[in-house]
Amino acid sequence: MKKLLIAVAVLSALGGCALPSDSGSSYTSSQARGEQTIRMGTVQSVRTVNIDKGSSGVGTLAGAGLGAVGGSAIGSGRGSIATGILGAVAGGVIGNRAESSLSNKQGIEITVKLDNGALTAVTQDADEIFRPGDRVRLLSGSGITRVTH
Repeated sequence: MKKLLIAVAVLSALGGCALPSDSGSSYTSSQARGEQTIRMGTVQSVRTVNIDKGSSGVGTLAGAGLGAVGGSAIGSGRGSIATGILGAVAGGVIGNRAESSLSNKQGIEITVKLDNGALTAVTQDADEIFRPGDRVRLLSGSGITRVTH
């Protein structure tokens, strides 16, 4: 029971870890007050894309830990060890899949024709509506470009 409570506490703490935002309106503290280059343009097209945040391994580790605790609670002696190992493997697979599904999100790819005639595309969170023909600003700085109205 003690192991189960520790595992639940660890998972609760890890659950509070938020993924960074790819929003056009979200800035990290290191980006604040940084100068950005602004280019103007017109939206040519917008399409829905999947933004894959990747895997940190937290889901796999947490799932394996819970699976090991749950599995070892079944049986006794060597049977407890074997079910603990099986539980860790199964929990790791399930935890990895859960993390992957939670870390993927819908985004948009915005193709913009700049006023100088060049075409460029930016992918970001789908938290603002863009339509072909919209006049937009592209803000670039610190290796990041975002599209805003």
